[in-house]
Amino acid sequence: MAVIVLKDKCRGCKKCIKVCPFEAIDMQGKVAVINEKCTACGQCIEACPFDAIENTSTGKEAADLSAYKDVWVFAEHRDGKLMGVTLELLGEGSRLAKELGVSVCAVVPGIDVAVMQDELFAYGAEKIIAIEDPLLEPFTTDAYTKVISDAVNEFKPEIVLFGATHIGRDLAPRIAARLNTGLTADCTKLEIDIENRRLLQTRPAFGGNLMATIVCPKTRPQMSTVRPGVMDKLEKDPGRKGEVVKYKTNLVAADVRTKVLEVVKSAKEHASLLDADIICSGGRGLGSTEGFKLIEQLADAVGGTVGASRAAVDNGWIDHSQQVGQTGTTVKPKVYIACGISGAIQHLAGMQTSDIIIAINKDPEAPIFEVADYGIVGDLYKVIPELISQWSQVA
Repeated sequence: MAVIVLKDKCRGCKKCIKVCPFEAIDMQGKVAVINEKCTACGQCIEACPFDAIENTSTGKEAADLSAYKDVWVFAEHRDGKLMGVTLELLGEGSRLAKELGVSVCAVVPGIDVAVMQDELFAYGAEKIIAIEDPLLEPFTTDAYTKVISDAVNEFKPEIVLFGATHIGRDLAPRIAARLNTGLTADCTKLEIDIENRRLLQTRPAFGGNLMATIVCPKTRPQMSTVRPGVMDKLEKDPGRKGEVVKYKTNLVAADVRTKVLEVVKSAKEHASLLDADIICSGGRGLGSTEGFKLIEQLADAVGGTVGASRAAVDNGWIDHSQQVGQTGTTVKPKVYIACGISGAIQHLAGMQTSDIIIAINKDPEAPIFEVADYGIVGDLYKVIPELISQWSQVA
């Protein structure tokens, strides 16, 4: 067993029993004994005031953390076009790299990645790790996991950032498991503890009711997925240039266990929440699914996309993919129109960086008005048709 109690040092204080989350410690007389439920989490070792508990497992040799440097950003792309979150992460990665005194690098698996190089440099990449192979198109988790893991093992980046997109959330944990390192998901804030060169990764926890800051002290790289829309891009500078490193893969067909037969793209009338310049969101104040027909009419009139609060999603009025907030999508449009949304803190955290916020609510004390640039107190079923009418006259 990895964790043992040193009988000659144990004083029977039972502090270890109180902190053990797995009921893995029993008392035999006046001495604590570890039972089979132990997971070697180490809580008891830290709690023991007499140094009477030890972890005897040698485990793997400790990693040489000093061998790792640079900040990597996974450059997610589709059909040769970079995703917006990639550009946001380059901005954030540049800030982190500057604090650490290292370079920010974009890692780009795929084919014909050269078409994206100028844009990556323009938004802050100092180096590009180009990983080209016919087996990397189209995207498969197996192929991308192998080539990125292999590249990390060779180049040893200190930090690797992914967008918390469908692809990023699928890919990052598999890479982390293969590298035997940690991963913090859905981060909304990243900072550097410069003394220890640790990445402080902050994310919502317990349904967004508190914010947890997580560190990865013993292994590298430090990995995070970051919510789209929460980080700022650097100002585009077409004059920026950098180094391109072509990484040769040893990928073979047998490494890819899935085969993409066909990609079926759904037709969408509106832009996604992440790409929309105008978002019209509905909340509990709509009263029913029917209320979203009015929100759709408003979105059609202003050229926007339909969003929703968590309350509307929980009531089954609209799909979760349209949810805005800490437990949904974090957005930063030019105009955000909140209709019948009271303004819970989780929702505000997901949209309050919008350029212009317009709130419509019959409750003049609704918290949404505290962040709104323009507020309309009234019945949304009367206000929205008037807005549509006024808009059509000036459009």
